[in-house]
Amino acid sequence: MIVVSQEHQEQVAVFDWAGFSTGRWPELALLYAIPNGGERHPAVAIRLKAEGVKAGVPDLCLPVARGGYHGLYIELKSWEGKLSAEQRRWLADLEGQGYRAVMCRGWEAAQRLIETYLSAGVTKP
Repeated sequence: MIVVSQEHQEQVAVFDWAGFSTGRWPELALLYAIPNGGERHPAVAIRLKAEGVKAGVPDLCLPVARGGYHGLYIELKSWEGKLSAEQRRWLADLEGQGYRAVMCRGWEAAQRLIETYLSAGVTKP
């Protein structure tokens, strides 16, 4: 039996919304997931770690400059989910490097954040 986590369902909902919203926000075509979490076979985990996968990296990235930020990172949590120490560190470090980095509870919060972010003034390189 395959168990689907609530965070998985929330992330799928974000990408469903983004797919329907690219007419309004063409930049959403650049939104991508960073598959750092989840249960894996130990051999796969060793290979991915050797390739540079790091604990705590946020779930989503929108590499679009807005409002003085270089891009947007989102750590998506269910209503019960908690940030790990590594996740807190990554969010703080990314903010320190000029990115907007936020934890959102549920896909609706991520949607509102993304829309607000994309509505901010375009950041020139």
